[in-house]
Amino acid sequence: MISKKTKYAIKALMVLGRNYGNEPMQIVKIAEEERIPKKFLEQILLEMRNAGMLYSKKGAGGGYSLNKAPEDIYLSQVMRLIDGPIALLPCVSLNFYRSCEECTEEHACGIRDTFIDVRNAMLQILNDTSIASLINKEKELSLD
Repeated sequence: MISKKTKYAIKALMVLGRNYGNEPMQIVKIAEEERIPKKFLEQILLEMRNAGMLYSKKGAGGGYSLNKAPEDIYLSQVMRLIDGPIALLPCVSLNFYRSCEECTEEHACGIRDTFIDVRNAMLQILNDTSIASLINKEKELSLD
């Protein structure tokens, strides 16, 4: 499962994606729109700003906006930034690899081999899904 922090990050990015090209949005507005606790959202937005995903402006008319187009922000980037590894096992992680303590022959492990396939399938979807595509998907689903 993804963490609540990652889910809130994605929701906030979607709000900012729908607002892309307009004035920065205040944290309070984003928090109200997505029902995210304001203090928690502040931490998340700051983390994404420090990673270069967001731009922030202080003072009157200040707030947060996307630092790049919603088409250029992918779920895999957000998930890695907020939660770290995407892989379900440390021994199959591309960026956060660690060997399993109980494994004696990693190359011959059926569990590992299966979860490499799971990781690859999941990464394919997450690498292909941008904030813009999520926004578009929501529009399509609301028409049904």
